[in-house]
Amino acid sequence: MHKAKRPLAVVVGGELNGLGVVRSLARAQVPTLVLDTDASRPTMRTRFARKREVADLAGRTLIGELLRLRGELDHDPVLFLTQEAGVATVSQFHDEIAAAFRISMPPPATMRMLLDKTLFQTQAEALGFAVPRSIELQSGDEGGALDSLRYPCILKPATKNPDYMRHFPKAYRLADLGAAQALWREHGTAIGQAIVQEWIEGEDSDVYFCLQYRARRGDITSFAGRKTCQWPPLVGGTATCMPAHAAEAELTETTNRFFDAVGFFGLGSMEFKRDRRDGRFYLVEPTVGRTDYQEEIATLNGVNIPYAAYLGELGLPVKGHVHVAAATAWRDPFGHHNAIAAGADDALSAIAPEMKVADAYFRTFDPGPHLAARLEPVGKRLRALTKQGAES
Repeated sequence: MHKAKRPLAVVVGGELNGLGVVRSLARAQVPTLVLDTDASRPTMRTRFARKREVADLAGRTLIGELLRLRGELDHDPVLFLTQEAGVATVSQFHDEIAAAFRISMPPPATMRMLLDKTLFQTQAEALGFAVPRSIELQSGDEGGALDSLRYPCILKPATKNPDYMRHFPKAYRLADLGAAQALWREHGTAIGQAIVQEWIEGEDSDVYFCLQYRARRGDITSFAGRKTCQWPPLVGGTATCMPAHAAEAELTETTNRFFDAVGFFGLGSMEFKRDRRDGRFYLVEPTVGRTDYQEEIATLNGVNIPYAAYLGELGLPVKGHVHVAAATAWRDPFGHHNAIAAGADDALSAIAPEMKVADAYFRTFDPGPHLAARLEPVGKRLRALTKQGAES
């Protein structure tokens, strides 16, 4: 296919995840449009995509925005989702979107199971996969089942709720039964439905993942990685990660077995944690229907999963891996700064002290996001001073 005639890739969400997708597609000269509710985000300053501000990235509003965009084009674009709320929306309105965009996604019932941590836990247990022991809590429960678990534990909402996430941490580490009962009394109504899992003994560097694109016809592109620092520490998202070549075969095989068993295809990943007590990898949670926060780590190491998905959605052969001279780590500089300031260690310096680290914002060939991110605090301060002056 001539590059000038290539269908458009539409990326929904222009934050750090979306920036990694845009830069990955740019390596293959794929024309890209990124949608976001805030065109002034530092990550939206990339030179590798056209930008379009939209009213929402989820719900019926998103569907309307996507269908309006499709009406302006003469072809079906390839759709990339970067946020869970958008995934739930597209799954709900899949028939409308599938008629206008190219995106692989299993039936809604499968997606509901994979997006709900309690349903995923039940399915993984039924299939015989190693998962931490857990209980489910519903708003209104007294939390009586909390005394059946071994502490420490981790409590997470069963599904991701953007409103909740704006006000509360994504997860809580609970040292003992008393802490669990107190938290549930205080936040149970806001959380709604939760899963409480026994803690898998280990540090941030014991968290691993397997990123994948699974084409409908069976081609699978995989990359295995390992976190070395998280923000917040122990219960947060990726601040630094690196390739996990030593564990790649086991992580890929386990991910394939689970996704094969439930009939999943499209973009997705599986997160694992290795328990330091027994050395086993335990399934933590899947990410499905979208790219992962640290998706660009794969591209930096020769496995361009967004481009593989682009080709697969067009029915073309999925490209193999590209050789890279040396392994590269990926780092969110702001998450990393916060973690270190909070007293966390980044294990990368101990595991692979010579490994090159790619800043998630900074690229010499695409300086806009880095410059905008560094100048953003200055702009906020100037706007605050201007407002104070106008009010005085």
